[in-house]
Amino acid sequence: MHRFVIDTHIHLFDPRRPQGIPWPTKDDVAIYHPALPDRYKGVTQGAGIVGAIAVECSPWLEDNQWVLDIVAHNPVILGTVGNLEPGKPHFAENLEHFHKDPLFLGIRCGNLWGRNLAEQISNPDFVADIKLLARAGLAMDTANPDARLISASLKLKDMVPELRIVVDHLPQFEPPDAATRAAVRADLRELASRPQVFAKISEVLRKVSGRVPKDLSFYLGKLDDLWNIFGEDRVLYGSDWPNSDIWAPYANVFGVIQEYAEGKTPEARDKLFWKNSLAAYRWLPRETSQAHAVAGA
Repeated sequence: MHRFVIDTHIHLFDPRRPQGIPWPTKDDVAIYHPALPDRYKGVTQGAGIVGAIAVECSPWLEDNQWVLDIVAHNPVILGTVGNLEPGKPHFAENLEHFHKDPLFLGIRCGNLWGRNLAEQISNPDFVADIKLLARAGLAMDTANPDARLISASLKLKDMVPELRIVVDHLPQFEPPDAATRAAVRADLRELASRPQVFAKISEVLRKVSGRVPKDLSFYLGKLDDLWNIFGEDRVLYGSDWPNSDIWAPYANVFGVIQEYAEGKTPEARDKLFWKNSLAAYRWLPRETSQAHAVAGA
């Protein structure tokens, strides 16, 4: 078992808050429960997880601070990828405000909360704000991939070459036809050829004919494809917990990736499970185990 793992994609929320939460909804019975650091530490016990990155799942501006406040008291969480909307008024001042906290590692952009990256990149104010993000040394996670998102990410990277991009949830993405599949593959290869672009190996498991396969063999082709496109220096492990509970318990989600990694060299496993996350998010150690690994890197 790999003994040092950074999980680069978890969500924190608490439906017991007086104001409620925008996601998940009450009918998401598998995941509509408090998702907080103590519970996360419980479900990952024995997996070698020494740190995680919280990725915002709320469009409410004030929830950036709510997550930061939770993270501040839980050093197993290395930081958060928040929610600010480039191209909108007050982006620069909000970025300046949250960037003062070293636990604020970046923002999400993509197909979520009614937003569409493919449309946003034609807005000069959006691109200008992304340049501010890049100059601040923060990362941009994409969200919920489709063909237009991948193409837009490539265009945005060329507009803002210094931007660090983390492309989330590619394993579950299935283009609808052969022509789209070829176009997406070409765009991914172009995107992977740019510096500081990473692929998050998250949302790997999926339901097929009413069941969720838990055997690595079912997912091997897609994992190999992403590994070959991006290379061992650009892939990151992310669980998508607790959203991953829709498909399987954490042990099964992590188990598939762990088994896949066993076929790689020790150095490649280190890159997948933590070293590449350091390059992508520039997180700072908060606990002794994290510090020891970074010091020995």
